[in-house]
Amino acid sequence: MSKVELPLPVARPTRRQTPPATDLDAFETALRRRVHGEVRFDDGTRAAYSTDASNFRQVPVGVVVPRHPDAAAEAVAVACEFDVPVLSRGGGTSLAGQATNTALVIDWSKYCHRLESVDAAAGICVVQPGIVLDELNRQLADTGLRFGPEPATHMNCTLGGMIGNNSCGATAQRTGKVVDNIARLEVLLYDGTRFWCGSTTDTDHTTIEDGGGRRAEVYRQLRALRDTYSEQIRDRFPDIPRRVSGYNLDSLLDEHRFDVAGLLVGSESTLVTVLRAELKLVPVLPERTLVVLGYPDVAAAADAVPAVLAHEPVALEGIDAKLIRDQQIKHLNTEALAELPEGRAFLMVQFAAHTRDEVERKGRALLDGLHDDPHQPDVAFLDDPAHEQQLWQVREAGLGATAHVPGKPDTFEGWEDSAVPPARLGTYLRRLTALYEKFGYASDTGPSLYGHFGQGCVHTRIPFDLYTADGVATYRRFMLEAADLVVELGGSLSGEHGDGQSRGELLPKMFGTDLVCAFGQLKAIFDPGNRMNPGKVIAPDGLDEHLRLGGDWAPATGQDLYFRYPHDGGSFAQAANRCVGVGRCRQHHNNGGQVMCPSYQVTGEEEHSTRGRARLLFEMLDGHADGPIHDGWRSPAVKDALDLCLACKGCKTDCPANVDMATYKAEFLAHHYARRPWRRPRSHLALGWLPLISQLVGRARLARVVNTLTHTPGLARAATRVAGVADREIPRFAPQTLQRWFTARPRPTNPGARGTVLLWPDTFTNHFHPHIGLAAVRVLEDAGWRVELPTRPLCCGLTWISTGQLATAKKVLRRTVAALAPHLRAGGLVVGLEPSCAAVFRSDAPELFPEHQDVRRLASQTHTLAELLADHSPGYRPPDLSRSGRTTTTTLAQVHCHQHAVLGFDPDQRLLAEAGVQVEPLESGCCGLAGNFGFEPGHERISEDCAERALLPRLRQADPSTTTVLADGFSCRTQIHQLDHTGHQPVHLAELLATGLT
Repeated sequence: MSKVELPLPVARPTRRQTPPATDLDAFETALRRRVHGEVRFDDGTRAAYSTDASNFRQVPVGVVVPRHPDAAAEAVAVACEFDVPVLSRGGGTSLAGQATNTALVIDWSKYCHRLESVDAAAGICVVQPGIVLDELNRQLADTGLRFGPEPATHMNCTLGGMIGNNSCGATAQRTGKVVDNIARLEVLLYDGTRFWCGSTTDTDHTTIEDGGGRRAEVYRQLRALRDTYSEQIRDRFPDIPRRVSGYNLDSLLDEHRFDVAGLLVGSESTLVTVLRAELKLVPVLPERTLVVLGYPDVAAAADAVPAVLAHEPVALEGIDAKLIRDQQIKHLNTEALAELPEGRAFLMVQFAAHTRDEVERKGRALLDGLHDDPHQPDVAFLDDPAHEQQLWQVREAGLGATAHVPGKPDTFEGWEDSAVPPARLGTYLRRLTALYEKFGYASDTGPSLYGHFGQGCVHTRIPFDLYTADGVATYRRFMLEAADLVVELGGSLSGEHGDGQSRGELLPKMFGTDLVCAFGQLKAIFDPGNRMNPGKVIAPDGLDEHLRLGGDWAPATGQDLYFRYPHDGGSFAQAANRCVGVGRCRQHHNNGGQVMCPSYQVTGEEEHSTRGRARLLFEMLDGHADGPIHDGWRSPAVKDALDLCLACKGCKTDCPANVDMATYKAEFLAHHYARRPWRRPRSHLALGWLPLISQLVGRARLARVVNTLTHTPGLARAATRVAGVADREIPRFAPQTLQRWFTARPRPTNPGARGTVLLWPDTFTNHFHPHIGLAAVRVLEDAGWRVELPTRPLCCGLTWISTGQLATAKKVLRRTVAALAPHLRAGGLVVGLEPSCAAVFRSDAPELFPEHQDVRRLASQTHTLAELLADHSPGYRPPDLSRSGRTTTTTLAQVHCHQHAVLGFDPDQRLLAEAGVQVEPLESGCCGLAGNFGFEPGHERISEDCAERALLPRLRQADPSTTTVLADGFSCRTQIHQLDHTGHQPVHLAELLATGLT
């Protein structure tokens, strides 16, 4: 090896501490003065950014949210002056710990998300780092081009993060890794040096050299580094499709034209800060088809990969039966799972082309070739785009589906993305399974195996015991042996997610000491002071350091909880720890009708995402000595983060880990105001005690008086001020309650051939919209049911739950359950018209009283109107609403969040289809009112902005004379009534069905 002068780092430099507190104060002041953006050093923000999607946790010094790339560059300049480390962060979904550090975190995702230019003829575009992949491809749609690599987190991962990790995804089978799709990068060194880089010709290099300065020095040292190690790079870098581990020194080789941009891709913010990227785009192939092959086990499926690859699919994914079982347990993608062929493991083979004939020809060619396949798979050939998308969601749901599976131990990253040559994949999976058995991780409920089998990349989450010292030691031993195995087979420690801290210290096993020394020299070329994301990749902290859990994790325990958390062993700590950081709550559009997280969609703030709030709650439990939050349930930082949670419960279903932030918020508020009720906002009393207030108004027959007071100018404003609620229209009380009408009505002659059903008189239907109850009685009796209503004033406790007055809520629920017990014990059904109240019976009540038999009966015997008619009324046919005058041209449905999360809308769609109504569920997410949320002071703007994201614009497009708006939720109807000025009058399902009765 020739001798050349290169900067040589020490093997493991001592981590320099950040400046003392006084210097940090000056640092923050300088950032605020010089950076155009948001500068945050508060405890809540630092807690929200303390971890990513990995096993690791490091509390940042502070966070900067720059408004443009130049502002980010200025933030780095200030950090350099104060000698503070820097970490760039995109979507925060990194799985190897590279997006967490004791550093100044630069979050690009809120503002720096512009598509700056597109040259469709050249097939390139320039983007800022914070743009989300799906949003980029949405903006590129008219060009017929897209950015090729597409990780499973495509709906929320940013291009900056993808560049930092050298992301891949299933589409990499066709388009390659990010490194294969980058034309140029604009980069910034820690010392302020800034330049565009890409492939470099000899002429380019001469020009750079002639320019002198720091850039010329960098290029000279890079060329010397390349010349010194080129032979070892060619020898030790595995020649496989999915080598993501290590720095891309191979990009400096002649065959890659000394591509400095390629070198920096995958460097995980340890070398430079990426300010802009020029991307190579690929043509969209509009026609697709999917062939699914079933095999007896996952290793057999892997053995078949080389033969399938000969047919050149654009994606070739593998999944095993354990992943399918995990999704079945969690009720994920149920329709798609039914489309799978016979087998215990499956290859999903996707073909794409410009024409339908071409793509079908490729699929048939594969099927013809399978006749000679010794593995003899079972086959499912799908050419329905909807079914293809559903099955693709089975694969993309892998991470969420394998985390926190009921009846199984928790699983963790660490060895979740290793890669080997595709021809050796079957051998690798057999030996990896044997390794699971050796370390006690294998069982019938053990780790699932899935991934990008066409490129030899395997995903898995393993039930490491990261709670005890012995468990952590075993995890470490497993990682060492697993690394030896993958290196023996010519593979890569990481095939997609990067090295970070999970695999940084294992790199010598894969590359040898000389190349790891070269990596260190590369680090010293760009970052001689080790200030860029220190402790990752090079001179890394150990894979068992800075653990988010670990043997010394000691969260606060022994709380007297209101909810019992039956799915988390009765532990609030385990509930708060549910979040695995996948970031689905950070979506910018309500893809697939998902609800979460409405406040994040409006504010773009990490602490307003489900993930951010979960992080604060985790830190609130104070399980680490360096935690930023030490005041527990009294924490103002946690209260502020939860304040804009709409308690929509969308995360309960949409979050892959089933985080239930609405429940956590209620629990927190109950403890936050415990023994100091005077600190509660007046709105909690006015809105939380609304059922009792309504009962008093109804009993005294004061509806008209109250309506006059609350709807007279001047008096109305005074009323809202006294109540402490927002200055918006207060709903009108009905002159007669549903219960009063029902008691006075003549008893029906219909004996109820189907039996007796109890119609639940929730506060909103009973006191504000009793006409919906009247319509429901008509529909139920027409369907052959005998209807009863409780005669006593009862309540589900919803408003007390949502305002965190849980002691009162439990008293109210106990009283209600006792009153309903005789009906429930006789097997009687309960019909809820208000989705949020029905959801209390189905979800909240069992979690407050998980062992109460009558509560269990209430949960299982409570149904929506649609469920009762569609699923519990055999032979029932709804009225035909398609007849002239019975329905409008268009029926739009604003599905209540709690119905989406707990109850489901499928029975409604089936019932309406039988009635001749084709309904369009609005992909609007939460309407924004969300019960008490929109009536609380300070929430008005967020409430309206939520409605403006999709609901109100869609209503403005629809002609009220030809459109029916279906909205079962009182909040949804109220929000539409108050904010939609186009004349739509939303109706309940009961009202719509009743229009068809004679």
